[in-house]
Formats: sequence, C-alpha cells, structure tokens
Amino acid sequence: MARISKKWWGNKEKSIEDNASAIAFIAWRAAQEVLLNLENSDFQTDTLKQRMDVIQELLFFLTHIADRWSYGNLDDEKRQTFIISMAKNNARTLQSSMEDIDGVKDYKQNYFDLLNQRLSDYSELPYDGDKEDSSFQMRAYLGACIAEVMGDRNNKWIQDQVVEIEGFTATDILKKGFMSLMKPAFNA
Repeated sequence: MARISKKWWGNKEKSIEDNASAIAFIAWRAAQEVLLNLENSDFQTDTLKQRMDVIQELLFFLTHIADRWSYGNLDDEKRQTFIISMAKNNARTLQSSMEDIDGVKDYKQNYFDLLNQRLSDYSELPYDGDKEDSSFQMRAYLGACIAEVMGDRNNKWIQDQVVEIEGFTATDILKKGFMSLMKPAFNA
C-alpha cells in the first residue's frame, strides 16, 4: 500500500477547499491502489481508457463516502463547498490523464454528468453510519458499475471481489486521511 501523508505541515489553518484538494488526491491514490489490486488478482484491463473508467467509478464511490462522512459534521454550505471542490479536483486530474490517453477534448462534463448520476444512485442505498463504512448494497452497486466497464470477461467474479475486498480497501485508505485532515473542520 502506498504511503499517503495524513496531516498538513505548518500551523496555517487550511480552508475547506485545501482539505478537499488533499482528500481528492487521497481518493485518486485509493482508486489507483484498488485498480492495481484488481489487476494483480487477474482482472485484466485491456486499455488505458478502461483503467480510467474503473478509477472514475471508484472516485464516484469515494466522493459519496466522503459526503456521507461530512454529513452532520459540516454545515450544509461547507459540506457543499467540500464535495464540489473534491469533485473539481478529481475532474482536473481525470482531464489531464485522459488528454494523455485519448487526446485533447473536454472530459470533465462527462465526469460531472456521471458523478451526479452515481451520487444520486448511491444516496438511495443504505449506509452503515455506526461503522462509518459503506453498506453491502453500496459496494454491490460499485461492483456492478466496475463490472460493466471491465466487460464480459471479468463480469462473473469482479463484483464479488469489490464487495468482499476492494470496497473496504478503498474506504480504509480514504478514511485514514479524511478523518485526520477533516477533524479540525468538524470541530469548527
């Protein structure tokens, strides 16, 4: 597992946008780690675009999880600022990566459209707030979304892998950084 810093250096108070940028980076790294785990478990990706589609699905899931963790800990305005900033940071990273893979064009709009759809879908699913973790249904939905972008060859078992292992891996990576970076904002 990659080492990710979970604290800010220096004494300057960080804005919600600063924290969102850091959490977006952690989410990106968590998505990369899960993708690598999937590939090391013999779930093959055939193209760089397909790899980015898997990362994108993981980012949607992690953005929703971050929003669930923020609910009740940040006022509505700060929570909205945080999630929008996180989404914009991930969209910028995706834009840059996709330009290297598939040429220069606007990838952000499709990202935001699909993000809004996924966030709406995830919001309808139960959440295990006591454990501050994703529910089985949320991980199953993530697994179904990843199975769809991975194609028929991997469809049979990848959902089980995501539900039983990789969904937890992603949230565990995000949680460590999220809780230490956001705790000061929760107390404000």
